[in-house]
Amino acid sequence: MLVLCGLLPTGYMNASIPNPLKDASRVEPRISALLSQMTLAEKIGQMSQVNAGEGYAPDYLAEDLRAGRIGSVLNVVDVGVINELQRIAVEESRLGIPLLVGRDVIHGFNTIMPIPLGLAATWNPGLVQQGAVVAAHEAASAGINWTFAPMLDVSRDPRWGRIAESFGEDAFLTSQLASAMIQGFQGENFSSPGSIAACAKHFAGYGAAESGRDYATTDISENELRNVHLRPFNAAIKAGVATLMTSFSDLNGVPATGNEFLLRQILREEWSFDGFVVSDWDSVRQLQVHGLTENDKESAFAAATAGVDMEMAGDAYSKHLAALVEEGRLSVEQIDAAVANILRTKFRLGLFENAQTDPASLPDIASGQALDTARKAALQSVVMLKNDGGILPLSAGKLASVAIIGPMADAPYEQLGTWIFDGDEQLSVTPLQAIGSLLGSDVEVRYLRAMETSRSKADEGFDEAVEIAGDSDVTLLFLGEESILSGEAHSRADINLPGDQAELVQRIRRTGKPVIAVIMAGRPLTLTNIVNHVDGILFAWHPGTMGGPAIADLLFGIESPSGKLPATFPRMVGQIPIYYNQKNTGKPPFPGGVIHIDEIKTRAPQTSFGMTAFHLDAGYTPLFSFGYGLSYTRFEYQDIRVSAPETPLGDTFSLSATVSNVGKVAADEVVQLYLRDPVASVTRPVRELKGFRRIRLEPGQSMVVEFTLHTDELAFYGRDMRLLTEPGKFHAWIGGSSEASLGTQFRLIEAD
Repeated sequence: MLVLCGLLPTGYMNASIPNPLKDASRVEPRISALLSQMTLAEKIGQMSQVNAGEGYAPDYLAEDLRAGRIGSVLNVVDVGVINELQRIAVEESRLGIPLLVGRDVIHGFNTIMPIPLGLAATWNPGLVQQGAVVAAHEAASAGINWTFAPMLDVSRDPRWGRIAESFGEDAFLTSQLASAMIQGFQGENFSSPGSIAACAKHFAGYGAAESGRDYATTDISENELRNVHLRPFNAAIKAGVATLMTSFSDLNGVPATGNEFLLRQILREEWSFDGFVVSDWDSVRQLQVHGLTENDKESAFAAATAGVDMEMAGDAYSKHLAALVEEGRLSVEQIDAAVANILRTKFRLGLFENAQTDPASLPDIASGQALDTARKAALQSVVMLKNDGGILPLSAGKLASVAIIGPMADAPYEQLGTWIFDGDEQLSVTPLQAIGSLLGSDVEVRYLRAMETSRSKADEGFDEAVEIAGDSDVTLLFLGEESILSGEAHSRADINLPGDQAELVQRIRRTGKPVIAVIMAGRPLTLTNIVNHVDGILFAWHPGTMGGPAIADLLFGIESPSGKLPATFPRMVGQIPIYYNQKNTGKPPFPGGVIHIDEIKTRAPQTSFGMTAFHLDAGYTPLFSFGYGLSYTRFEYQDIRVSAPETPLGDTFSLSATVSNVGKVAADEVVQLYLRDPVASVTRPVRELKGFRRIRLEPGQSMVVEFTLHTDELAFYGRDMRLLTEPGKFHAWIGGSSEASLGTQFRLIEAD
C-alpha cells in the first residue's frame, strides 16, 4: 500500500512569483525618476489603452505614440506590427516608455486547450499551469505581453454565457486553478522570454449576475462577497498576478468600475496589491449608462477616484483627466499613483530592457509538446455522467459498424469553444477523424451530420439517421452547443440541448441499438429530456484542438474517464441557483420530506407537503452533483482518520483515507476533502471543498491519501467582516464527489 501525503494544492494559493525586477529597491527608484520627468499629458497617456486591431496600426497610432499619449494597445497580433509600435514608442517618444500589448488569451492562443470550465473539470492545477505556459509562449511569439485571464468569477448560474470562461461554482477550486494559470502565464520570472502578464478578472461578483444575463446587476451581501466571490482574487494576488480588471456589473448599487470599496479599501488597503487595475472594455464611460454619473467627464472622475488605473478602449480618461486635475478635483498625486502602478508592471516585465519580440527564441507554434498538453487536458476534462450496463468502453474487436451522428462530430471550429480569436481550426482533430483513424478499416464508420447546426429545427436528415443507426452495432451521438452559444453576451434562458437534438436522440433510441451521447457545450446543460434515452454520456465541454483524439481514447477504453464536474447540473432551469455548498435552512429537505407534484391529492390540506425546502416538480437534488464523474473502474474509500481529535488554533492537522481500485483497469481518481462547520457565529455552508488530489491506481492497488491543513484554512468572515477561525466541532468527508459519505469529526480548540 502506498501513502500519498503533503500534496494539498494550497501551495498554489500561497506561492509568489520570484522576480528580481519585483525588488522594490531596484524598481521604485526607476519609477520615481521617470515620473519626475513626465508631463501630465504623458501620465494620462500611460493610463489610456487603445484598440489597435483595425488597419495598419503604426500608421494611425504613430503620432500619438511619439507624443506619449498611449500606454497600451490591444488586439493586434502581428509580431512585425507590434515590434514597429514598440520601436516608435521606445525610440521616437520623448521618454521611451514601452507599450503593454494586450489580448484575450483565455484558454490557448493558436493551440487551444479546453474551455476554462473544462480545464476545471480536470481538477489538475499542474496541467492547467502547463496549458497556460503553452498559451503564453505562443502569444509571446506574436508580441503579446499581457493577457486578460484568468477569469475568477465564481459561477453558479449555467444560464450565464461566461460560465464557460470560469472555473465553476466553487471558490476553493477556482482559487487553486487560477493560481496555477497565473504561474503558467507569468512563469518563475515574468520578465523572461515567453512569459506574459496575467490579469485576474472580473473584480468582483460578476458571476452572480441576475438571471444569468450578462452585464446584469449583482446584489451580494458583504459577508457572501468576502466568503465566496473575493477569495479567488485574494488567491490570485498571493500568486503574484500582475493586473486586475474591473467587472462590467453593478455591485450593490455601485458599478465595479467606480467602486471605491472594492478598488481602494479591499484591493489596496486590505490586500496591499501593487499592480494595476484596468477597466473592462469601455466600462468607464458606461458608468453614465448605469446611472452613476451624468457624463463622460464625471465617469472619468468616478473611475479614477475609485482606483481604475487604466481605461480600456474608451476615451473618458484621455479627454477629461487633465481638466479634472486643473480644476483641483483630482490631484497630481492620484494620477502619479495610478501611473506608478502601470510603470511598475512594465518594469517587472522587463520591457524597458527589451520591448522587441524575436519569435525564433520561443517554441514553435503547435509544437509536439503543445499538442500533447492540449490532448492530455482534453482527456482529463471529459466527465462520464452515465454508463448503464457498462456500455463503455466500446470494444473495437467486437464491432462491425459504428454510426457517428450529430452536428458536433466533425466541427473543427466549434470544438474550440468561446473566446479563441487566434485559435487555428486547421489544427483541430475532430472526433470523426480520430475515431476513423483509431478504428482503421476493421470497423465500418457510418457518418451523418443529421443537423446543419446544433440549433437546427429542421429534421429532414432524421430518417436517414435512424436508418444508419438501426443498421449499426452502436450509435455515437455528438451533440451540444456551437461555440457561439456561450461566452460573453451569449446567455441562455433555456439550457436544454438547442434545436431538435432531443428529438434526434429519442428517434435514434427507438432503433433499440445502444446509444452513446458525447456532448460538447460551454456550460452545464439540463439533460433531463435525454438522460433516460441514452446508455452512456460523456460530457466533453468544448475540448479544444485535440478534443477528437481524447474522446476516441475514452470511448474505446485506451484511457478511463477521470474528469469531475466543477459545476452542478440542474434537473431543470427552475432549480437555479443550485450548488453543492449552499447554506442549510431551518427546514432542510431530506428524502422522506419530499413529495412530487403528481402525488398531491385534490384539495389536499396545506400541511401535507412536508414543509421542507424543495421544489414540487424537481425535488431538491441536482441531476449531477459538483465533483461527480464516473470511471471505468470502481474506487472504494475506507478508514477515514484525523490526526488528532482536537487541534489548537494556530496548528496543523491532517485527515486521511484509504482509496482502493477494486475494478479491473488502471485509472485516475480525484480524491476530494469536504468540511463543515455546523455551529458558527454566522451560518456556514453544508459542505466546503478544502482539498483534492488526482491520483492513479492500478487494479487492486490501494493508497492512503492524506490532506494536511492549517487551522487558518478553516477561517471565514464573521459578522464584523473580519477573518476568524472559531473553535468547535467540524465534520469531514473524503470521497469521489461532493456527495461523499465516508465521514469523521474533529474539534478545534483554543490555543494554550
